[in-house]
Amino acid sequence: MSDIETQPLPDGDLAAVERLKSSYDLLTAEMGKIIVGQNDVLEQLLISIFAKGHALLIGVPGLAKTLMIQTLSEALDLSFRRVQFTPDLMPSDITGTEVLQEDKLTGSRAFKFLPGPLFANLVLADEINRTPPKTQAALLEAMQERQVTVGGTRHVLPEPFFVLATQNPIEQEGTYPLPEAQLDRFMLNILVDYPPEEEELAIVRLTTSADKPTINKVLSGPEILDLQKIVRRVPVAEHVYSYGVRLARATRPAANPNDEFLKNYVTWGAGVRASQFLILAARVRAVLQGRVYVGVEDVRAVAAPVLRHRIVTNFNAEAEGMTSNDVIARVLKNVPVDGRSTDNGVPKIFKTASAS
Repeated sequence: MSDIETQPLPDGDLAAVERLKSSYDLLTAEMGKIIVGQNDVLEQLLISIFAKGHALLIGVPGLAKTLMIQTLSEALDLSFRRVQFTPDLMPSDITGTEVLQEDKLTGSRAFKFLPGPLFANLVLADEINRTPPKTQAALLEAMQERQVTVGGTRHVLPEPFFVLATQNPIEQEGTYPLPEAQLDRFMLNILVDYPPEEEELAIVRLTTSADKPTINKVLSGPEILDLQKIVRRVPVAEHVYSYGVRLARATRPAANPNDEFLKNYVTWGAGVRASQFLILAARVRAVLQGRVYVGVEDVRAVAAPVLRHRIVTNFNAEAEGMTSNDVIARVLKNVPVDGRSTDNGVPKIFKTASAS
């Protein structure tokens, strides 16, 4: 079966797909004025935005996670707010609050809602695991429902709306780990790692000079909303759908009772939302790569950021230094593509290309 569905995109959608690809190239070029390297991280950030999702960036301090998001906000013609999450942050500090105001002309008093920093298109939740569960829950409603409730009144957030959160994996003192239910609301879990030596050298040259590059606006809010709709119409072959579902199901001990590895090392596998996000993220990646169809290579490319925060390993795995990334690597190795035979666990379709 071909990776291309029988129904191609209409001419209007093809033009929109080309526009999304060119916009992606412009965005990466603008961000490249400030951010050196980190191409995979930038691609995953933009996948989450064009897929109408949220992203969690995890990395040690000093790897430009916050700078990356701030630079992205400068390249997009969107409202931007940064919230520094702290242990004393209350839900009303991010959602807004109602205050009693008096009309100077009539003398009458009434409550007026003053919106908080969540009422922006792009919200940077810095060090999200440093705030208590009550405030995390308020953010959860905003992420899932794209609304906040204050004083029993529902307030709709602006569109488009994205939460890009950062988290430090080293410091655990004084932190509140995000519950699985909230982690699941993040479409992608993006790991930000140390740069190679040549990139680090370029970063030092760039950041220690007096020059500050100007970032040009590339996309507006209405343009992003239009492109989000186009992405969902990119063709996906039936066996690609099936491959995404089988990848997610292969992480679940309950669905694989004879798999001793899962039984010994995994408590919970990825849920149905993971299957949905695998296909949606693969759709966006295909377009960003300049294609108007989705292949299994796109699903494989987004598997780690989609699945890693949805797999809960147990004590045995922790004792042996095994992480959810190791589980994902095993799943990618063992799950065949379209039921085809494998050689040493790697589907033959990847023998002539990268299996990453």
